[in-house]
Parts: sequence; structure tokens; C-alpha cells
Amino acid sequence: MDESEKGTVIVISSHVVRGTVGNRAAVFALETLGHPVWALPTVILPWHPGHGRATRVPISAEDFEAIISDLIRAPWRGEVKAVLSGYLGSAAQARSVARLVESLRADNPDLFYMCDPVCGDDRGLYVPEETALAIRDSLIPLASVATPNRFELAWLAGTPLETNGAIIEAALSLGPPRMLVTSALPMMAGSTGNLYLSGRDALLAEHRLVPNPPNGTGDLLSAIFLSRLMEGLPDERALSMATASVFEIVTRTAKRGADELTLEQDASSIATPMAMVHMRRLMHPTQMRRP
Repeated sequence: MDESEKGTVIVISSHVVRGTVGNRAAVFALETLGHPVWALPTVILPWHPGHGRATRVPISAEDFEAIISDLIRAPWRGEVKAVLSGYLGSAAQARSVARLVESLRADNPDLFYMCDPVCGDDRGLYVPEETALAIRDSLIPLASVATPNRFELAWLAGTPLETNGAIIEAALSLGPPRMLVTSALPMMAGSTGNLYLSGRDALLAEHRLVPNPPNGTGDLLSAIFLSRLMEGLPDERALSMATASVFEIVTRTAKRGADELTLEQDASSIATPMAMVHMRRLMHPTQMRRP
């Protein structure tokens, strides 16, 4: 696909001054892959809080809603082909994002909305429960694809996920037509995986586990996967390429001893990844129910 044909993406997530998480990761990836990007921050931080205490400046509900209203009436709204949302600073922001998606879809029913429901990890929720509930109730039902990690899916679905079978059932019960679950259970020792579900496919992309990866891998994966789907690639190819890109960048970052994803040095890994990813087709519930 010619770069001029690639649609504009609105990216809505956190902004850090130093680092490559949230909007910093997603915008870089999408622009590297040829997309014009409109970037809206939800909160501003000097760096990821995982590096230590950090000032958190949220965009107020009133200001955020006003900007959303501006975007809705923007004369260039017809350029927008997709919306990607990540970390949100409040429940009100989730409802504002929902209003934006619904408005854009009124003009373009094919608008692609990718919801990365950033709300927690295996240590628990790191957003207020009200925000997580707003993501579940206002945004997940609108998503073309949702990209939770395994903890987030378990919380959103209200069920423990100890097997990939349980992950598949939870993903299908939650509602989006497609879901990409990160940190799924690998079938190879020393590996990790991304599990993708659609109405008919269950795909597992596995690669070697890199110890203590830097933050931002979920933001990066969502952005690259979105771009590959917008290219019109088959789901399996899009998943393989996106997973390979993130694995390659994480591996190179680890070799450099960096504490943030080294995207500026690894743009080629976004565009043309060379890393090997093991793809598996798992049993889909529709196959299990056949007589």
C-alpha cells in the first residue's frame, strides 16, 4: 500500500517527557509505518512511574471533553480512518473517547477502533476502579479490536484465566469481534505469547521470553498491529509481523542495557522485522461445538 493511502489515526494515551511508552511509542510506530497521526495526551508525566516518583498532570475532564468536541467538528475529520486509545486518566475521559468514536462512525461505519484497556497487571489495578469500569462498559463494546494483557482480560471478564482455553472463552464473552491478549500462556518453555481471537480463529504467536522487558511493549504492539490490519494483511500475517517487531526491539533494547525501548535506533524493526515467531492455531470454540 502506498503511504499516501494510509489513513490518519487518532492516538489517545499518556505522554511522557522522557521515554517510549504511551503516545510516545504508538505515535512513533504509526508514523514509521506511514500514517499521519493526531496525538491527544490523557496525562503528562516526566517519565514512567516505574522509574520512580513522577509528577502526574492529568488533562481535566472539562478540557479533555472540549478537545474531543473540537476533534468531532474538525474540518479534517474525514481523514481519520482509525482511533487507538490506551492509558486514560479518568472515567470521564473514557466516556469522551466513546463519544468521539461514535461520532466518527456516524460518518464512516468502517472506522477502526482499537481499545488497549490499560488498567493493570499481575500486581493489580493501577487505575481507579471507576476508570476500569468505564473502559469495560463504554469502550470495549465499541472496539473493533481490544488488546488487553491477561490480567486485564481476567479483570474485565470477572474470571480467573489459568489456561489458554479460559482466555479464549473470556475473550469471546467480553464482546469485541476481535481480541489480542498479551502475556498469554506459552506452549514452549521459556517463551511468552500473544493470543488472538476472532469469530473463527484462535492464533498463538510465541517467542522467547526476554527477562525484565522495559515498559511500553503493549503500546507498541497495539500500534503496529493496528497498522498491519489497516494495510489489509490477513490476521495471521498481521499478528506475526507485529509480534516479531516488538520481540526484535525488546531483544535489541536488552542487549544495549537500555531502560526504555530504543525505538529511535530500531525503526527498521518496526517496518521490516526479521525475528522468528512461532505461530500456532489453537482449537476455537466453534470447532469444539461442531457435531
